[in-house]
Amino acid sequence: MKNFCIFAPKYSTNSMKKMMVMAVVAMAVFSCSTPKQAEPQKAQAQLLIERLDTLRQKGIMYGHQDDPFYGLTWAYQQDSSDVKNVCGDYPAVMGFELGGIEMGDVKSLDSVPFTKITEEAIKHYNRGGIITISWHPRNPVTTIDGGGLAGQKFPEGTAWDVTDSAVVKKVLPGGEYHEKFQTWMQRLSDFLATLKTSEGEKIPFMFRPWHENSGSWFWWGEKLCTVEEYKALWNMVQDKLQADGFDNIVWAYSPGCQDHLTAERLLDRYPGDDRVDMIGLDGYQWNPGEKDAFIARTKQNLEVLCQVAQAHGKIPALTECGMKNMTEPTWWTSTLLPAVEAFPISYLLTWRNYKDEWFGPSPAKPDAPCFVEFYESEKTLFLKDICK
Repeated sequence: MKNFCIFAPKYSTNSMKKMMVMAVVAMAVFSCSTPKQAEPQKAQAQLLIERLDTLRQKGIMYGHQDDPFYGLTWAYQQDSSDVKNVCGDYPAVMGFELGGIEMGDVKSLDSVPFTKITEEAIKHYNRGGIITISWHPRNPVTTIDGGGLAGQKFPEGTAWDVTDSAVVKKVLPGGEYHEKFQTWMQRLSDFLATLKTSEGEKIPFMFRPWHENSGSWFWWGEKLCTVEEYKALWNMVQDKLQADGFDNIVWAYSPGCQDHLTAERLLDRYPGDDRVDMIGLDGYQWNPGEKDAFIARTKQNLEVLCQVAQAHGKIPALTECGMKNMTEPTWWTSTLLPAVEAFPISYLLTWRNYKDEWFGPSPAKPDAPCFVEFYESEKTLFLKDICK
């Protein structure tokens, strides 16, 4: 008996250690029902910020990218989820990707129909879940107009195309591709406007544009634009969406994890306290032999992150993480949990489960029993935990 949502209870007696946490969560202002009902005078973004801040006092929410669309052994099955199929519960946070929307494509760069993204985002919100959105727009200088690249990750013209070192400058006001990028921003805005309930209520979500800017594998990376240009790019998109009336966006700034991270380095391209609600980091373990290094780096990075977030009044999160292909079956509790459990971050999100590259749990893989232990930890929060 974990909470008061209409779900089956946990299957292990270990779940009893979460009961006190759930009792506190059930008494919070926020619920599985629409948060706006509690304080209708507040914008949806502010309600989500307050909910995130409240929930991180209880534990760390687990998130999964593209969770309801496909897994390692299935695709587009109604109400399916590799996470739910392992532990009986949905992730608290679901991540969705909008790369390709700027081109007017039907499917995202991950080959997910945009209509399905709208549908599943609304469904997860109605369950009481939380949504985070990333956007990897194509390279506006080198891409071929007309679409046709959906599902292909690295060809010429994608977000990973860094053959032109001045793309950001060229899309800013006065640049030769500024008008083209204005069209792209309008298409993004048009899609985000679809994220509303059947009653017309706007769904709040975390938006994480221009992420991993501390690297240089995207056309907005640090070696491809100046600090001023990066901030101008952030401001241009934010100003556009705010002018279009989006008061339901929680803005997340998230560079990548780095060796020996400092506060100065973390804030190198920070757009400003008036433009950011959440500060996150993306960090992965790519190789099996890097367990100790991953734990040490993650702890050091999260310590800096949480200090900076507290100083600036922002919510910290591990906005992307994971171990590629889960070659260590006990990774969830032997590596990830020890790396994060001491820090008051809002959530962590593992990347998607897809064919030859996966980061979340799966019933088809040997890490499933360990993920159940991770789920049952008093430190982690899933959908049931954030509902009353």
